[in-house]
This record gives sequence, C-alpha cells and structure tokens, in this order.
Amino acid sequence: MRSLQALIIATGLLFLAAGAAAEPIAAPGYRLETVSKPGAVFSGLSRDREALLVTDLASGRLYRREPDGVLVSFGPAFPHGLDVIGDPTGPYRVTRVGDTFVVAQGWTPVDAGEGPLDHALVAIGEDGNPRVISSDFWNPFDFAVTNGTYYVIDSARNSVERVQADGRKQTVMTFRRVKQETTALRQLSPTEFTEENGYEVDAVPTGIALRDRRIHVALFGGFPFLDGAGKIVSTPETGETTVPRVDVEGLNAPVAIAFDADGGMLVLEHGRYDQKEGFLKGSGRLLKLDKTTGARQTILDGLTRPVSVLVWDERRLVVSELAGNLHFLTREPTP
Repeated sequence: MRSLQALIIATGLLFLAAGAAAEPIAAPGYRLETVSKPGAVFSGLSRDREALLVTDLASGRLYRREPDGVLVSFGPAFPHGLDVIGDPTGPYRVTRVGDTFVVAQGWTPVDAGEGPLDHALVAIGEDGNPRVISSDFWNPFDFAVTNGTYYVIDSARNSVERVQADGRKQTVMTFRRVKQETTALRQLSPTEFTEENGYEVDAVPTGIALRDRRIHVALFGGFPFLDGAGKIVSTPETGETTVPRVDVEGLNAPVAIAFDADGGMLVLEHGRYDQKEGFLKGSGRLLKLDKTTGARQTILDGLTRPVSVLVWDERRLVVSELAGNLHFLTREPTP
C-alpha cells in the first residue's frame, strides 16, 4: 500500500516482516485450524468450487489449495519483491470470473524495470497466458466483480474505479484526506505533533465488498494509524452520490470486508499501531457486526497483520496473514 510511506520512513519497518506472535484465539462456538507455509506472504483469498485460491507476495505465485490441503501453483509467476518504500508487491488477489482468473497486480518491484503486468488488472485464460484488462492504476489492492463489471480499489489514488471487461474505466469515488486532531496524535508522540489545528492524512481504501447494490469500502487510514480512526463507508453501485455514507466507525486499520450468509458484516482489522514498534503483534482481529443493531463480536482475536477474509460457506471462514498463515474458522453446530 503506497500510502504507508510515512510509516516505513518513520519506523524502518517492512510491511513484509510480520514476525511470530502468540496463537490466535477463536470466540466460543468456533473451532480454529491454522496451516502455514514457511517463507510465504499470503494475501488475497477467494473460492473456486472446492478449492481455495490464495496469492503469495513472496513468490509472485497464484495457488490453489485443494480439498486435501495440497497447495498447487498455477498461471504465470507475477512480478514480485519490494517497492521503493519497502512494501511487498505482487499479485494481491485472484478470483475466478467465468472461464478466466482475474488478478490484481501491484507496483513494480524496486529492483526491476516496469513490465506490462505491473499495477494492472490481469486476466488469465484457459491457455495460461495473461492478458491485461487495464493497467491504468497506481496500486490496485482489491476488487469485486458483478455482472462482468469490476470495482477496483486503488489504494494509492485513494479511489474506487469501475472497469468494464474491455478495459474502459471510470472513477466511482475518490476519498478526501482525513483530519486527525493533534490531541489524539500527541498520545503517540508528544513532541512530534505540535500543530494545534491537527493533521490531514490519506484515507487509504483497502478492502471492498458489494452488498444490496452498494459498494462497501474499508478506509484503512494513513500514518500514524490512530486507534479507532478506521471506517467502513458505502455508496450506491451507480455512484450517484458524491459523499459516501459512513456505516461503521471506530475501527483499527480495517483491511478487508465480507458479508456472511446471514447478512452480517465481517471486518478484518490489520491491528493497532505503536509509534516505536509499528503494528503490534497479536492486535489484529476479525469482527462480526450485527446487521440490525450494529453490535460487534470479536470472533477471531490475536492476529498479526491479517490481510484478507473469505466467507467459505454458512459455517466456515478463512483468514490470511502476511506471515504465511491461513486460519480456517468453523462455527460449531448449535446443540
């Protein structure tokens, strides 16, 4: 996410270096199983019939996890590595669309020349060859598709783009910078943030989900990632309104959204930020919001830099972490 540049400069952390942490904890009534691939940096998740599709930023590969648990790579190896500010870049997400697989590919790696697949939405046909749908993005971090139309998050332009199958593109909305009050910023660093009128930071959209003909977007927020500064906003798919509606506030760096079979919203928080340590180990969590009351339930806690959440079916969820972990969360049947 290019808008994390200030974080990298200020702390010297790499988005890639998630590190080890305590084991995540599932809420009562849920069973948790975790599988890991050493050296992997897992990102996007989607379902393809009975297989799980997952992208690996460490190798630039797309994987199918078959029902027997075996990971099988497919398609080309995409450009991957670190960009100029130390973030891992590569295939952020892959989803089957009809007879093709569509990939959101990130920035050009710092040690490579720009190629045709960089910062692009790419289709992979049955022959395995890639075809660029559009490369008119800065950092396409996530996307959703409906009726052949793609809604793409550009987390560097702070926008949502509507893209047709032939590459025609239209900006649906652009997010304004967000003001953070100096009093809140001083909790992180009393000496660094001194201006009395506050600071403005990028909104940084990350996750996207379509529901009830509305586009729901997670606003991760910009450095220094204050507790509770993240939001979920929405707008009609038609893009008729210029100001998105705020649906959820008080989130800690929300990075992905999904809706379960009951219509409840699932929000994946990347974690809480500390000025010295960066994103704190074990501070990420998966929340479920009641669609009627808005009440929040933490159904998976203790995550370290989670990235994506997938609703597999009525009982099962999958969460990916940058450390190469896949967490399979199953709701136990009611007695």
